Amino acid sequence: MFTGIVAAVGNITSVSPLAGGHDAGVRLEIDAGSLPLGDVILGDSIAINGACMTVVAKTDSSFAVDVSRESLNKTAGLDAAGEVNLEKALTLAERLGGHLVSGHVDGLGTVHSFAPVGESHELVIDAPQELAKFLAYKGSVVVNGVSLTVNRVEDLEANGAKVCRFSINLIPHTIEVTTLKHLRAGSQVNLEIDLIARYVERMLSASKV
Repeated sequence: MFTGIVAAVGNITSVSPLAGGHDAGVRLEIDAGSLPLGDVILGDSIAINGACMTVVAKTDSSFAVDVSRESLNKTAGLDAAGEVNLEKALTLAERLGGHLVSGHVDGLGTVHSFAPVGESHELVIDAPQELAKFLAYKGSVVVNGVSLTVNRVEDLEANGAKVCRFSINLIPHTIEVTTLKHLRAGSQVNLEIDLIARYVERMLSASKV
């Protein structure tokens, strides 16, 4: 489990295909930046842009993970060198500064717009319609591993498809300490819906059977 509070910005320094041909995944070598790795052991989980991955190798300042083809197909930002948001798995002794996050990406969103508003930035994202029932005003959502609060949400059609468009306000601190600063209109982002909303929806749908 994670909190969605990014601990450091790391950097994917290499992407190497795993054995198995086209259907195989890749191994990522990641410079951990300011993320301390002294307490990390092989098999531990680290969220990379919101996707929970298992450490398969490490040094004092870097680590490696194997990403399956399935994960590559369902996430963004894990197939090329570049900056990534990092968070180690939550321990019971830590503050829950964001919200409970599983590190399982539920879908890909597309940035509709990203622009300064006063001292902050407004990030507007189009999410797949199947995630619409989980997105609510003042509810929580994870974008590329960052726990954020939905400020506005509406269901509409964009480019001939039904989407759920939601808006988020990013304070200067969030812009400074995460990779969200690099987003542009058209960028794809990893989305994870609120864990509680997921279970509420399941309970309501099961009760109708």
